[in-house]
Amino acid sequence: MIPTRHAPDGRVISSVSAPWLQADMLEAARIRPGHRVLEIGSGGYNAALMAELVGPAGHVTTLDIDPAVAERATRLLSENGYDQVHVVTADAEHLPTGVVPNGGFDAVVVTVDTWDLPWIDALAEGGRLIAPLRLYGYHWAIGFTRDNGALHSDEPLIVCGFVAMQGDGAWQTNRRAVPGTGVHLSWEDGTPLPVDQLAPALAYEPTVTRTNITVRGQEPFDALTLYLAGALPGFCRLEVDPDGDNQVLNPPPQHWPGAAIVRGPSLARLATERIGDGDDGKGLYEFVVHGHGAQGDVAAQEMAEQVRHWQRNHRGARCPLITARPTADCAPADTDHEPHVFAKKHTRITVDWPIVPSSAAQLTDPGSCSAR
Repeated sequence: MIPTRHAPDGRVISSVSAPWLQADMLEAARIRPGHRVLEIGSGGYNAALMAELVGPAGHVTTLDIDPAVAERATRLLSENGYDQVHVVTADAEHLPTGVVPNGGFDAVVVTVDTWDLPWIDALAEGGRLIAPLRLYGYHWAIGFTRDNGALHSDEPLIVCGFVAMQGDGAWQTNRRAVPGTGVHLSWEDGTPLPVDQLAPALAYEPTVTRTNITVRGQEPFDALTLYLAGALPGFCRLEVDPDGDNQVLNPPPQHWPGAAIVRGPSLARLATERIGDGDDGKGLYEFVVHGHGAQGDVAAQEMAEQVRHWQRNHRGARCPLITARPTADCAPADTDHEPHVFAKKHTRITVDWPIVPSSAAQLTDPGSCSAR
């Protein structure tokens, strides 16, 4: 990713995506000559690639909320002979009148992190939508096909990162600080829970529940954390202030917020413990669950059992299937937590985890659905 624009506070708000990721997303969009294509999140270069794919009989619209980004895209596209690309300045949450062609777009490619998918009605039946969708803060580039008014994934999920969506579609982390601990919990999907009562639990050494499930060094396990997010009520993501002095959370989550669950005044979090060097010398790690508080061991056992369930039934399977349906077409939820269902503003996202025989789970060890 190459930053091209920063906010006053230093955040990257526009960038050029990695070439391999651009290529993978364009390939997943299945753009053909004559297609009508919408890009959400502009810059110019990706729209030029799309213009080459649709040819003179097709049409490309690229949209961005930032006037400076749209102006830059207009200038660069014109300077390089792509005057036919239509550049629009607007909030993607509300596509302006006249942008969507009759019958809808053949493909919509989203190049910013998005928490929701409000573009189903802008897509033609059978059309393709490619988007880096956030599910509990985990980012996946997912390829969907519209079928009977819903979106169905049919491409390998790619772990990725893009600049955040701005405007009315911006996501809220719902991040809460546990007083006096330097620990922060986030509920990006789902209802945030109280956290003040967790401070005493984080003052003492945790219990440790072993899973006997291992992962190799540098092997991603994104599929596991996505599975836990859908399987466990009270799921959240845990972060520790990098300059804090919290010896209980040692080692703290590295690089990315860790998976955790809250059970009243108790908490459990997923961690890894090095148990050897591994065949490749990069380390062999066991998933362990740390329990904090009076019922922390019970919460840890609950999370550990879900890790074992994922190992037995889903590790080694093909990628989960993601379905997005308009919220208006869905019946009201019966409970506060439907397993593997993420309720968004415009859509309800369902994650279907394929099951593999236990023997196959022992023979395959992908750890992640990423195509790379």
